[in-house]
Amino acid sequence: MQKEEKEINRVTLYPDGKYRWVYEVSMMKNPSILIDIFKVLGISLGIVWLFTVLLDIFDDDLSLEKLWNLTMVFLGLMLAFVVIGLIAYTILAWSYGWKYVVIFTMDKKELVHQQMPHQVKKAQVLGALAAIVGGATANPGMVGTGVLAASRTTSRSTLVNVKKLTPVRWMNLIKVSQLLQKNRVYVPDEDFDFVYDFLCQNCPNAAYRPKG
Repeated sequence: MQKEEKEINRVTLYPDGKYRWVYEVSMMKNPSILIDIFKVLGISLGIVWLFTVLLDIFDDDLSLEKLWNLTMVFLGLMLAFVVIGLIAYTILAWSYGWKYVVIFTMDKKELVHQQMPHQVKKAQVLGALAAIVGGATANPGMVGTGVLAASRTTSRSTLVNVKKLTPVRWMNLIKVSQLLQKNRVYVPDEDFDFVYDFLCQNCPNAAYRPKG
């Protein structure tokens, strides 16, 4: 079983024609989630700062001194949010056992990102997949039942609607961006090039960067 699980941990083609793999994200070693959080906070504060500045301009009540003071206030708020965000993220990572498990399903039309609940361990997901590969069930569609049906959140990307693909190899991450939706695809080192090339070939409307 150990050998089967090691193999199933790689990107694997299933009898239903879909590729599946499991990735365990180390929340303290892989900063991708934290970076996204900080981006959202930064953009939100930036929008509020810009809105405040525009109001002062329309009221003809903006001077360099006032702009400087206002900017310092927002920079102080940003620093406070960074500290609070780090504390909150650490608590969240601790509650998840410092990692979370994701199962990915990919074919030529769609990519699905399923985050497992924190009580579901990687070994459980690998075991469920290994049972299917080993022929324990004649119906490959049952991959969505039992342990695998307990996904906490699911993100779907329709490949024809993808507008941008961004590889971030050092984080084992491929960003899959649609107009109003972004997906995060984590891939083992050994299969990174395969998955990225597959997405580039099957996302006809996407701009993409070299793998680097």
